[in-house]
Amino acid sequence: MSCTKYEGVDIFDFVIKKANGIKGLVDTGLKNVPKQCIQPEEQRLDKNQLQIDNQESIPTIDLSNWDDVNVAKSIQEAASKWGFFQIINHGIPIEVVENLKEAGHRFFELPAEEKIKYYKENAGPDESVLMFWSAIGEKDEKVLEWRDSIKHGCNPGDDSNLWPPQTRDQVLEYQKWAIPLAKKLLEILLKGLNVNENIDESLEPLLMGTMAINMNYYPPCPNPSLTIGCRRHCDVSCITILLQDDTGGLFVRGTKDNNWIHVTPVRGALAVNIGDSLQIMSNDRYKSVEHCAAVDSSRARISIPFFVNPRLDTVIGPFPQVLENGEKPVYKQVLFSDYWEYFFSKRPSGKASLDFAKI
Repeated sequence: MSCTKYEGVDIFDFVIKKANGIKGLVDTGLKNVPKQCIQPEEQRLDKNQLQIDNQESIPTIDLSNWDDVNVAKSIQEAASKWGFFQIINHGIPIEVVENLKEAGHRFFELPAEEKIKYYKENAGPDESVLMFWSAIGEKDEKVLEWRDSIKHGCNPGDDSNLWPPQTRDQVLEYQKWAIPLAKKLLEILLKGLNVNENIDESLEPLLMGTMAINMNYYPPCPNPSLTIGCRRHCDVSCITILLQDDTGGLFVRGTKDNNWIHVTPVRGALAVNIGDSLQIMSNDRYKSVEHCAAVDSSRARISIPFFVNPRLDTVIGPFPQVLENGEKPVYKQVLFSDYWEYFFSKRPSGKASLDFAKI
C-alpha cells in the first residue's frame, strides 16, 4: 500500500486508538513510510551515514564469579566511563530469556481487537499493564516512532492477572531472576560510591521503588533511514537491564564527539545502562548515556527493558557519602515524581533533563 492511500485516514487513530500499532500498518502491505512516521532529519539513524565507531565497543563483563574484586571494579569503571555495558553468565537461564522473547512475538502478533484491551488513553505511571506508542512533537507535528510497546508493572500493588496471557508466565519467571540481579548490580555500584550498605527496606524505595518490564516490538520498515525505532534519549531510571534479540539496532553514544557505538547482540547477554536517577545520586560519578534504536528493513526486532526506578514519592539527590570529602553537589534534592514529570514532558531531550535537578 502506498503512502497516498492513507490520505483521509487518521494514522494516529489507526495505530493507537484502534490498537493496530505500527505492526498493523506494516501488515497492510505498505511500501512507503507514512509522513506521520518520518522523523526530522536530525533524529534519523541512517546507518550508512552515521558516524559509527568500530574502534570502540562497550565492555562485556563476565559475572560468573561475583566475589572477584575485578568484577566489581569492572562494573564501577564501565558505569563511570561508558554508562553502558553488557553482562554474561549473569545467572538467568537461557530458556527464560528465550521464552520471554517468544512471548513478546506472540503478543504483538495478536489481532488488534485482542491488543486493544491493554490500551488506555491518558494513563498514568502506576498502570499494572499498558500498551502504548510514542508520538513526539507538537499537536500538529507529532511523529510516531517505529515501534509498539507494552508495559508490565512489577511492583507490590500491580496485578499480574491483568497482564496478557501470552506474556504473563514468561514475565513473572523473568522478573523472579531479574530483580535479584538488579539488586546485586546496584549494591556493587553503591560500593563504588562508598555507600557500603545492602539494599534493605530503607534503601529499596529510593533505588528499586518502581519497576517495570516493557516489551518493544519494531516491525520491519520499508525505508529505515527515514524513521527510527526509538529516538536518542537517556533513561530516567537508576539502572535499566535490557534484553535484546539478535537483530541488532541498539546504538549508544560513544566517548568521542558525536560518535555512536553499535551494541552487538550476544546470545544470552544482557545490556545494562545507568539512568539519570543514579547519575544524580552519584553526583556525576556514574554516567547516564544517550542511546537509540534503529529498525531493520526485513526483520522484526524485540527488545525488553527492565526499568529499575526510585519510588515516585522519594527524594533523589547526591548521596552524603559522595560529598563527605568536600565534593560540591552538582544536583539539588528533587522529588522523583517532579523529575519524572519533567523528564517525560521533555522526552526525548537527551541529557537536557538533568538540568532540572542541577543546582
